Parts: sequence; C-alpha cells; structure tokens
Amino acid sequence: MKRILVTGSSGFIGSHLVDYLKSKRCYYVGGVDIVQRPYEIGKCDEFVKADLRQANMASAVVRGFDEVYHLAADMGGIGYIETHKAKIIHDNALINLNILEGCRRGGVGRLFFSSSACVYPGYIQNKELVNLKEQDAYPADCEDGYGWEKLNMERNCRHYAEDYGLSVRIARFHNIFGPHGAYDGGREKAPAALCRKVIEAAGEIEVWGDGEQIRSFCFVEDCVRGIYRLMNSDYDHPLNIGSDRAITINGLLDIIEGFEGKKLKRVYDLEAPKGVRFRNSDNTLMKGVLGWEPTTSLEEGLKQTYLWIKERLSLENR
Repeated sequence: MKRILVTGSSGFIGSHLVDYLKSKRCYYVGGVDIVQRPYEIGKCDEFVKADLRQANMASAVVRGFDEVYHLAADMGGIGYIETHKAKIIHDNALINLNILEGCRRGGVGRLFFSSSACVYPGYIQNKELVNLKEQDAYPADCEDGYGWEKLNMERNCRHYAEDYGLSVRIARFHNIFGPHGAYDGGREKAPAALCRKVIEAAGEIEVWGDGEQIRSFCFVEDCVRGIYRLMNSDYDHPLNIGSDRAITINGLLDIIEGFEGKKLKRVYDLEAPKGVRFRNSDNTLMKGVLGWEPTTSLEEGLKQTYLWIKERLSLENR
C-alpha cells in the first residue's frame, strides 16, 4: 500500500484531498498541520501536529512516505495577502524549503507543490481579459509577496529536480472554493465572503472594488481530482488547475443572491483590496496533459458552498 503524506491536511484543499485519497481504498494517508480543525473532513490514517517552519519537524514527518502532497501554506484571500506580505514570504519560504530538503533527504519518490495563478504577471491582467497560459508567467511580475513566493518555490522545485532527481509536480490553482473553506475572519476568498454577506444581509451588501473585476472559480472537488491526475501523470512542468469560465464579481453575486431570491443594494468600496482587473485560466494544456477538465458548474458549486456556510452560521448563532 503506497504511503502518502498530505501537508496542510486540516486546511481547506488538504482535507478534501485526504478524503479523496482515502476513497480510493489503496493508500495509507498521513496528515500534518499546525492545527487540527474541529470540522476537519479529512480522515487520515495518522495525523501529526507540527510546525513545518522548523526544519527538524519537516524532515521527521516526511520520512517513510512514498509521495508528499504539499499544500501547507500561510495564505488567504486578497485582503489577507495584500496586508501580510512579509509574514507570508517568511513562513512559506521556510515551510517550502524544509519540505523540499526533507523529501530529498528522506528519499520521497514524488512531491506535489500547490502554486497559484498569483504567479502570473500583473501587466497582462489589467488591460483586457486574457486567458492565462502557463508560459505567460515570464517575464515575471507576480502578485506582490504571495505570488513571488509561489514562483520562487516553482524554481526551487525545478532545481531540486535537476540537481537531485526529485520528481516534482506543480499545479497553479485558480480561485478554488467550496465547503469547509474560510468564510470569515479575514482569510476568506470572494465566493465564501459573498455567500456569508448575502446570508447575513438585510437590505444592502458591501462589495470590494466596483464589482467588474473578472475571475474564474474552480470547485474544490474538481481541484482535488485534477491534483490526483497531475500527480499520477508524466508531466513535470507547472500546470493550470482551474475553471476557464470568466465571470465578474457582480455576476458571482447575482448567482448567490438568487439562491434565496434576495436583491440587495450594492455598496461599492473602491478603496478595498481588489487585485488585478482580469484573471482567467487557459485550460488548453491541462486538457491535453490530463485528458480532463472540471465538471462542476459554478452554480452547483456555489450552492453547495452557500448551504454549508448558512448551516455553519446557524450553528454559531444558536
């Protein structure tokens, strides 16, 4: 039975990935995280609470595993990553280098790294809608802080593959959302934040920016299927994993309001963090490499997310 470790196993994507791997019934799945959340859905065969910023801890937890799916990171939505740049770079650089070196020393067979669409240059995302291809990452002009940290780790993975023979797979995630993600506290992303706001709103709702920012959103269950396919492929370059359906934030809000027939007055905060103007995934290479693309509609994914957040808020208010 292949032994697989998921870092960040108590996190949003990590916990869904643990459940997906366990559903295969052919893997021993270990998990490591700095916390173990009370509503964690992942059911690891073993779980270790560890701070991967400590090199000795990282080396110890990866030892004995055949593959490592590395999702542990300090991250959040645009409001968080624009206001915690130094902390994100510091923590994630330590975590990533420690995991890389631990995998090298521990003889891990393959490492998966979760990168981000934030590596793509701002200069091609602020004039018009462009479907971002993997080769568009250079010349580099990443999201300040978080994006540069992700691109740097991509390069580190490449060098460890070239110099030490470590087998690495890299996915660039495009706005992953779904149940069990953050929905308040500052780390939430747009779909979860808007679901929470609509649920709580009576007459009006605050929207960051003018609402005409364009993004694509990928449901978490599709994301983990894509991760698994990539990890078991022969492709060893960065690959987009996301939806190629572009939508404005206003359009996203239209869908969410429709779940309960609400029509709220929109108050636009033009000074709030809002990121690049346009961002959408080009899935041409992903379809060719994996023979696959996401299948969950944005409406269905949002509905599942909305209902989960509504249930959580109801429990909190009892």
